[in-house]
Amino acid sequence: MEVKNTQSMSIFKSAETGAIEQVKFQVKAELQQTKEELKQEKVTKENVQNRIEGMNKFLESTTTEVKFMLHEELNEYYVQVINPVTDEVLKEIPNRKFLDMYASMTELMGLVVDEKS
Repeated sequence: MEVKNTQSMSIFKSAETGAIEQVKFQVKAELQQTKEELKQEKVTKENVQNRIEGMNKFLESTTTEVKFMLHEELNEYYVQVINPVTDEVLKEIPNRKFLDMYASMTELMGLVVDEKS
């Protein structure tokens, strides 16, 4: 029995395309509104300074460091995304806990195989 997915794929693709077009439309509308607000606002040194401070605050919260770490038991590398201000680990790719679990499982499998031999 042969099943063809071409129709379902086109439905998903058209739904995805529609969603993308909707987002594009919203972004364009917001951009146009921002442009109009900027035209109405007088450009002064104070306004420019306020905008720059706002941008700096926004960018300050998004700065991150990336570290490549070696998992000793597996001898595999993983990535840590770290907040440099607080040294908090924001994300690990792949997750270290998953790697620890995998290492424990492989160690357990090795013990089971050794006992059966």
